[in-house]
Amino acid sequence: MRLKLVPQDTSIDFFRYWKVSFGASAVAMVLSILAFLVMGLNFGIDFRGGTTIRTEAVQPVDIGAYRGAVEPLGFGDVAITEVFDPSFGPEQNVAMIRIQAQEGQEAKTPDQLAAIRAALQQVDPSLTFASVDSVGPKVSGELVQSAVISVLLALGAVLFYVWLRFEWQFSVGAVAALVHDVVLTVGLFAVLQIRFDLAIIAAILTIVGYSLNDTVVVFDRVRENLIKFKKRPLREVLNLSINDTLTRTVMTSVTTLIALISLFVLGGDVIRGFVFAMIWGVVVGTYSSVFVASVVLYRLGVKRDWSKNSGDTAGTQFGVKEG
Repeated sequence: MRLKLVPQDTSIDFFRYWKVSFGASAVAMVLSILAFLVMGLNFGIDFRGGTTIRTEAVQPVDIGAYRGAVEPLGFGDVAITEVFDPSFGPEQNVAMIRIQAQEGQEAKTPDQLAAIRAALQQVDPSLTFASVDSVGPKVSGELVQSAVISVLLALGAVLFYVWLRFEWQFSVGAVAALVHDVVLTVGLFAVLQIRFDLAIIAAILTIVGYSLNDTVVVFDRVRENLIKFKKRPLREVLNLSINDTLTRTVMTSVTTLIALISLFVLGGDVIRGFVFAMIWGVVVGTYSSVFVASVVLYRLGVKRDWSKNSGDTAGTQFGVKEG
């Protein structure tokens, strides 16, 4: 017996309350922007600057013990990761410790570094500092700029790709859904004040890819059904297409969420922010492909008969437009 999360044949009217769902999305986007402007993001070391310490020790790296030794010093956000390399010997255990910059400081002072070394050597007396590097505000500002540019370029590439593959109305709908997902993700991080670093930027770009894939699957079926059912109103074709792909959409989202939730619970602090962003992105990405991208396409209309001019209503959605 096959597992079915969705009945075989569904006939849900996804556009029955489209004004309510689309209005809720618009309000959520406005509130997310306001939260970003008023509360700001809790930028991590990547964007605020700080000091990176590379340590080497004979004993295996214990990230929890390292963090427990450094955090009581009160130097702010601390990120610790173990470094793996096949060239390392059995007694060469390497870790990277990143500590955020303090107000008015671009780097940790010698006294502060000595305090950090002493605290870590209480955990492992063999520990030494192999290197100490600092990232100042200028470099952090460049990282913020690069992160924003990378997201904008991704959205621009999506706009161009979908435009080539479908029509411009499909492209606008897809990009509207992606902007919706990105804005709501940033807004949630602003409200919850979760640390926002380069890993979250990577998560946002992954969300863009996931949401786009979901949207393109729906739009592919829409294009097929527009050819197959030339006399049906666009609203019916869109509903039919979404219902046709609903099983695939739900199954993909649920299986992805199972893996992500497992990582969130068992993966530890290092990847928890990234995984949280991914969980949220899968949920809003699935929602937006149905209730944002498709609604935008419905309101813009598509050309149904290429033998007619665009202004001829018999060849577009607007010849059979519903309220």
